Amino acid sequence: MLRNGLEPWHLLVVAVVFIALFGSKRLPDMARSLGKSARILKSEARAMRSEEEPAAPVGSPPGDGSGPAAGR
Repeated sequence: MLRNGLEPWHLLVVAVVFIALFGSKRLPDMARSLGKSARILKSEARAMRSEEEPAAPVGSPPGDGSGPAAGR
């Protein structure tokens, strides 16, 4: 039923509808703002990913006996 769900003429119809609804002058501005939003989302996702990575202590390997649990 949906084997060829997205054919080239479907994209043409969608483009014509967008031009009819928003006008040809507003489409470049909308595309520009969508690109800016995508860049912001990408940079925020990258920042969140870098915050989630645990920072390993520099200089001492884990379990060397110098941590807070060494006196137990």
